[in-house]
Amino acid sequence: MSLFDLTGRTALITGSSGGLGFAMARGLAQSGAQIIIHGRNGDKLEAARGILSKEGHHVLTTSFDITDEAAIEQALAALSADGVTIDILVNNAGMQLRRPLLELKRDQWDTVINTNLTSTFLLGRNVARQMIERGKGGKIINIGSLMSSVARPTVGAYTASKGGVRLLTQSMAAEWAEHNIQTNAIGPGYMITEMTQPLVDDPKFNDWIVGRTPSKRWGVPEDLVGTVVYLASPASSYVNGQIIYVDGGMLAVL
Repeated sequence: MSLFDLTGRTALITGSSGGLGFAMARGLAQSGAQIIIHGRNGDKLEAARGILSKEGHHVLTTSFDITDEAAIEQALAALSADGVTIDILVNNAGMQLRRPLLELKRDQWDTVINTNLTSTFLLGRNVARQMIERGKGGKIINIGSLMSSVARPTVGAYTASKGGVRLLTQSMAAEWAEHNIQTNAIGPGYMITEMTQPLVDDPKFNDWIVGRTPSKRWGVPEDLVGTVVYLASPASSYVNGQIIYVDGGMLAVL
């Protein structure tokens, strides 16, 4: 359907050499977008590019530190110099650190906040500037979490950062909607990835997730594809400042 056709548009997805980011990048490419995949590990990034290219997708790569403002500016300038303009930005790269708040050190707090929240502001701001200058609008999709609305023990810094992503998304919408930029967020539930596999393998935790989730299963990265394509497409042209939870119904029940 034309409402979901991304042909002629370019999407930058951070943290997309694997996991959730890779699945979303592939989904955007399958809907017609040229994609720019991003990661810090060159070998892993090239392997991801190879997979997507063999599937027939138009794939570019970039590598920069999402917490380094100068590195972000240099990377965007390099893309612009090559004639690449970003129509869709997916701020996906992030990290988790499990520590009780009483044991959490200041530098650990700063690392999580900078990686998950400050980077979303920095990259979103710089890409939005380009979108506004071009005058053609665009899509910014920030990746939040269940923890954008609720908390669990030992993930206080992560929860604060993802709660911040939800409200930052609303702030971006408040300021940039008049430029035809739609800024929204996705809140994934518990997804099976390389990072969460130890939790999947823990019988007690796995039983809790399956029992707590109305869908009675973990999510998989591909479960995010429909939502990210929707938010990247003309179908969501009047949707702004929202977060869509893709969580199997976990937040809907006690």
